[in-house]
Amino acid sequence: MKHLKKALVLVLALVLASTTALAAEKVIIGATPVPHLVVLEFIKEDLLALGFELEIQEFTEYPIPNPATAAGDLDANYFQHAPYLNAYNASVDEKEQLVAVIGVHYEPYGIYAGTKSNLDELAEGDHIAVTNDPSNETRALLLLQEAGIIKLDESITADSSATKEDIIENPKNVVIDELNAELIPLALPDVAFAVINGNYAIGAGLSPAKDALLLEAADGESGKIYTNYVVVRPEDENALFVEALRSVLQSQKTYDFILNNEDFKGGVIPAFTVPAPAN
Repeated sequence: MKHLKKALVLVLALVLASTTALAAEKVIIGATPVPHLVVLEFIKEDLLALGFELEIQEFTEYPIPNPATAAGDLDANYFQHAPYLNAYNASVDEKEQLVAVIGVHYEPYGIYAGTKSNLDELAEGDHIAVTNDPSNETRALLLLQEAGIIKLDESITADSSATKEDIIENPKNVVIDELNAELIPLALPDVAFAVINGNYAIGAGLSPAKDALLLEAADGESGKIYTNYVVVRPEDENALFVEALRSVLQSQKTYDFILNNEDFKGGVIPAFTVPAPAN
């Protein structure tokens, strides 16, 4: 009789799981590979249990997911921080603008060795590669300023769209090479140093915690400013799928996964806190 009951329970569980899968609402999210896609893969089953089937579309170039979300080809995307989103929204009509709804993680930006292994080796005319999209180039230049390599106009902030033209002091006359973010790790053999996004550094086998010559402080303003968000159209801001995503992305389970994942090499830090359990 016990074996029969166990069999019936197993059959019932399988039926319920199949029914949930058949009834689940599909949610399509665009994401860059590491860590965004990895995190989304991790929460797939938990999201399905809440009635939403997650389909992930991978993107390797930053400019594509926002227009795809605005056009309705994606329900959401997960790859960007607020300054990047602000720059995108400022560049499009109101009907194409998007909103950040779920803060998930932060990736410290770092300066990495190219042909030279120490910032003290910087010489006259050396090349340094930085990201060429407006918000991330600003971030890279601010980090180079923190390193004492350049000085920017005092009006430059994280929300600026700075370029190398905004450099007002450059004692070593370094050459700033503006490149697509995904290409910078490949350029390391050709430049003295490079400022690399955390996700592309990890993708190239670098450890932000160990390999960066200078890393943004995770517990400083950068961690707040450059939190990576799930982004949706304004009309979906309070949608049920957003609430479901929030509950699984901002959970203790996901927090522990992000913080302890060895593949993230210390370059991905949860940007949310998990409420303490009630007594």
